[in-house]
Amino acid sequence: MPKKSDRYVVKNPDGGWDVKAGGAKRASAHKDTQAEAEKRAKEIVENLGGGEVRIQDRKGRFRDSDTVPKGSDPRSSKDTKH
Repeated sequence: MPKKSDRYVVKNPDGGWDVKAGGAKRASAHKDTQAEAEKRAKEIVENLGGGEVRIQDRKGRFRDSDTVPKGSDPRSSKDTKH
């Protein structure tokens, strides 16, 4: 089950990329590039206590998912993929 802090990076039909919460009508953020939107999504999730960032490709299929720890995570293990 998705957490409230989870965010999705999705293509905006008018151009650019949106960061959205599950089921939200409005975007949490809008960026010109997917990379910028992914970075902002990770910042939001981190500030909300950690969760998942899921990224769609241009065709609307999920191509990647990343777990983001909460901001003051004392664990030394970090995601090395991103």
